[in-house]
Amino acid sequence: MRQIVLDTETTGLSADSGDRIIEIGCVELLNRKLTGNNLHYYVNPERDSHEDALKVHGISNEFLRDKPKFAAIADELLDYLRDAELIIHNAPFDMSFLNKELERLGRPPLNTVIACVTDSLVMAKEMFPGKRNGLDALCDRLGVDNSGRTLHGALLDAELLADVYINMTRGQDALIIDLDAGPVDAVGDQQQVDLSRIELPVLRANDLELSSHESVLIDIDKACKGKTLWRQLA
Repeated sequence: MRQIVLDTETTGLSADSGDRIIEIGCVELLNRKLTGNNLHYYVNPERDSHEDALKVHGISNEFLRDKPKFAAIADELLDYLRDAELIIHNAPFDMSFLNKELERLGRPPLNTVIACVTDSLVMAKEMFPGKRNGLDALCDRLGVDNSGRTLHGALLDAELLADVYINMTRGQDALIIDLDAGPVDAVGDQQQVDLSRIELPVLRANDLELSSHESVLIDIDKACKGKTLWRQLA
């Protein structure tokens, strides 16, 4: 599966009010592995950034004056994103800006080109209810080194988010059997392993672990306003 972790920087907070994209960063994952086939643009927004936005990304208006306009990079960007799953932190924000840029060019919205969008912020809120789930907080929680992030930058943030996403979804392939990992015979054919003799130990949770688990369930239950399935079944 081809996935693109995407982030943007903008002149402000509202695409509908005329704010524009100034930077796009894309990091490619193929079968959950970083490929190095990344894409990065600085974009001339044809307007100045708000002061509050400048404090966030630090990209000056002067620096962007000679950068290509979105119209000049649109085709390359769309070809790169085509048929991929996009992974975006707070996806409605970035999607609204990308779709507004496409609308200005008379192009259809981005969801007509890509496969789907996964919002990593929604994922994080489900995994860590009631906690801070910004990118910095997730990096700290999941052991991702973000020491180089003094200001927001689209490519750097996309690279960090890729590591965060891989860590958040690491359990997805924990039960997949690696068919290339088994022993081979003298002619190179893979041998079947007899699993019937393997006894898996059962490690039962102690009282402290059970208490911690119940605390997590209570937090999730509160975040879902008492609508969790296990409470209803109980």
